[in-house]
Amino acid sequence: MIPDSGLLALKKKGYGVDIYKKDRVIPRRELLKRVKGVDALLSLLTDSIDDAVLKAAGPQLKIVANYAVGFDNIDLPAAKARKIPVTNTPAPEVSESVSEHTLALMLGLAHRLVESDKYARAEKYKGWSPMLLLGHSLRGKTLGVVGLGRIGESVVQRAVEGFGMKAIYSDLKRDTRFEKKYKAKYKTLPALLKEADFVTLHVPLLKSTRHLISTKEFKMMKKTAFIVNTSRGPVVDEKALLHALKRGQIAGAGLDVYECEPAIDCDIRDNLELKNFDQVILTPHTASATTEARQAMSLLAAKNIIAALSGKKPLTPAK
Repeated sequence: MIPDSGLLALKKKGYGVDIYKKDRVIPRRELLKRVKGVDALLSLLTDSIDDAVLKAAGPQLKIVANYAVGFDNIDLPAAKARKIPVTNTPAPEVSESVSEHTLALMLGLAHRLVESDKYARAEKYKGWSPMLLLGHSLRGKTLGVVGLGRIGESVVQRAVEGFGMKAIYSDLKRDTRFEKKYKAKYKTLPALLKEADFVTLHVPLLKSTRHLISTKEFKMMKKTAFIVNTSRGPVVDEKALLHALKRGQIAGAGLDVYECEPAIDCDIRDNLELKNFDQVILTPHTASATTEARQAMSLLAAKNIIAALSGKKPLTPAK
């Protein structure tokens, strides 16, 4: 079930809308059954849309509108082979929400907010002390952004203009406009990791970005540095992250996504769990979970469907 803005737009056009109303991932067998004969498919990032699903839908399927910015859950080559356009929902409200969440994780780590909350709730606070739960200021610190898309730039804008941070970035190509606007410097990934006080990840999940941050990369980072991931879980090698935290190779991590999602830990048998580290903040893939962002995503997905069913080009093709 998604916010009603998009559903209302589709119904207003006179389209019949079949909604899976249970608050969980639709079972594979039911998905294959319910897509049969549809003209458009509005999928969630938890739905695996492969060739079997596209085949089950039938030759009349005109679009797969993914309710997410990322689209690693969709077999793009299979869709292309069947000449079915795939769209995503990179609405401005999503960039704003995710960038705010990224900054929230950074602030939480720097000011040890989760630790402080636990400390106060446990009634350990007995009075003010000059050395109690000392954290760090963001001002003057170096922010390293890996992946300079809409969200990455939005994070930099808030960090530089709002908190007085210095920005460096790594991407497939340089952006001189961005560099000039925010006095940012382009770096190779190794150089960025060695210099940044905060590393924030904003890359799509591709073969080239799976385990982009692993053992070698954590060894490059400062022991005082934090890493934040609001992109896709497998971009970070979880086992390598756990060992980096245990060995004190980095200061902490803020995570909204996980390698074996929805599981927070890929292997709980090793007794090395993310939730056991005080310097780790965990959120349940809620970086875009604002009313404004989710409604905008719903409406954009609907607009893409309306365009495709009207014989027009979709607004935001996945690319």
